[in-house]
Amino acid sequence: MPGTLYLVATPIGNLADITLRALDVLRSVDIIACEDTRHTRKLLAHYQISTKLVSYHEHNEDARAEELAGKLAAGASIAVVSDAGTPGICDPGFKVIGRAIDAGANVISIPGACAFVLAAVTSGIGTDAIYFGGFLPARSGERRRRLAEVADIPATLIFYETPHRIAASLKDCAAVLGDRNAAAARELTKLHEETRRGTLTELASFY
Repeated sequence: MPGTLYLVATPIGNLADITLRALDVLRSVDIIACEDTRHTRKLLAHYQISTKLVSYHEHNEDARAEELAGKLAAGASIAVVSDAGTPGICDPGFKVIGRAIDAGANVISIPGACAFVLAAVTSGIGTDAIYFGGFLPARSGERRRRLAEVADIPATLIFYETPHRIAASLKDCAAVLGDRNAAAARELTKLHEETRRGTLTELASFY
């Protein structure tokens, strides 16, 4: 019988933010596929877990997905983790999930931390409908075109951005989306966690 692929959410900062079920799965599977073995090994060491690790990242995703699918077809149980948060959300994972489904394996998600969800609920902005757009393009022109495509979606818009581009991105957001209320969240679950709220212009000026 084909095995099971577990998509295991891991902490985004605070190591205590992992579920008992996630720990049970990480202990019991045959293999853990992770973005960075050094990073994941720290988490496993903290919880005294010695399961075998293999790397699974954007540079080896195609080959590794085929390899893992073969193991699943042979009955192995495999957990996929990202460096932080829920695998498959702006991280590798999509291809191995597809290959696992094709191989007839069970695919089970083990819930836990997801940064954009935490940011949404602490923002103070409505969450009846949200649109998650992942990372915005690095260049201003492309970024503004992307923002224009989603400007009229009747939902709270959520994006990831790198620290060195946040000011420029907020400025583009204000220019394209209008000076609407917004929030910028950083270091979530960590010592210096902060959510700053204001208009897009105010936030762009601050950063």
